[in-house]
Amino acid sequence: MSMKLLYSEETGEILNCSFEVLNEIGHGLHEKIYENALVVELGIRDIAYSQQSEYPVLYKSVPVGKYVPNLITHDKIVVDTKTIDKITEHERGKMLNYLHITGLKVGLIINFKHAKLTWLRVVR
Repeated sequence: MSMKLLYSEETGEILNCSFEVLNEIGHGLHEKIYENALVVELGIRDIAYSQQSEYPVLYKSVPVGKYVPNLITHDKIVVDTKTIDKITEHERGKMLNYLHITGLKVGLIINFKHAKLTWLRVVR
């Protein structure tokens, strides 16, 4: 019996876009460059996204700040672009918080620091 991953087709599309970005401009640049390049590639492939949308952070129902994700794709996946040495439990924990704040279930942390793309899929 095989289990289908939640939004596996959509996360595959995002990763394909990410591979294209890495192949086109290389690794190790600033995170914002990869976020913006990913936006271009998502647009080319006609994949729905929003960039830098604001979500209120609530404490006991009182707004105490805002969370602004890099990207939301397909209206259901939080995408966080990184240029860090390694994706750790720290980034995973932050993504779980982002998913909680946005009310979404799936997040992708994509690391463009090295010549080989790395990523972590996080499900709430």
